[in-house]
Amino acid sequence: MGKILCAAVWFHDGKTHVHQPKNVNNGFVIAGRRHHNCYYTLAACKHKDANRMDFGKQTQGFLTDTDRFVSREEAGRIAFEAGQTETLKTLLFSEDLY
Repeated sequence: MGKILCAAVWFHDGKTHVHQPKNVNNGFVIAGRRHHNCYYTLAACKHKDANRMDFGKQTQGFLTDTDRFVSREEAGRIAFEAGQTETLKTLLFSEDLY
């Protein structure tokens, strides 16, 4: 099952992008220490103010060490089974890990 590496946001733009997690067929994923870091990275790349930017359809989750994007729910199970959290979380937050 692996471990959780970091927070990530999957932006569903309907396009195919190279070098995405192996379970992401379209759209792109940006990783960061916390979810807000992902939004600021996208805003910096687009040279826009992240507080005013429309990010479109997106899913907050995490990246695993097996190169998968997982939802907050699945990440909670993975983190618990990997010993990264002491209790089973129904929704994982990066603050639960580090």
